[in-house]
Amino acid sequence: MEVRDGDTVKADVEKTSSRVLEMLALNGKVTESGAMTSRCADYDADEEVYRARHPWSVYQAPFAEMQKAMDRLRGELPKNGWKIVKDGVDGSAAKSPQIVAESEGRAFALDVRLHKASKVGNAPDLLEVTVESACYRAK
Repeated sequence: MEVRDGDTVKADVEKTSSRVLEMLALNGKVTESGAMTSRCADYDADEEVYRARHPWSVYQAPFAEMQKAMDRLRGELPKNGWKIVKDGVDGSAAKSPQIVAESEGRAFALDVRLHKASKVGNAPDLLEVTVESACYRAK
């Protein structure tokens, strides 16, 4: 397993997120969150093994445009070094459309879900994206 600097990994995950946003080519508002570091669950607590995650969403865009953005992503990911490993629906009651992909070399994983507005809780239409790094040992 690679030994890496956590700040560098977070910056790489944020750059990858920006590239995914470009591929989506969707006009809407984007949540302003940065990448964060967490421990990799598959390792003992005393091991310094982490991953960086960058969750964000696009909202205030028409649902039909969000659907088109998901379709664009299906075409753009393989052209940009990603392998789609799941393209279907998630395990939620709403059965939201979901794309899961891994980058070449498996340095990054991507999870994109399209959520239809919900009357319960007044949730808006939302395109939810999470980019995360592979696990690494801290420097």
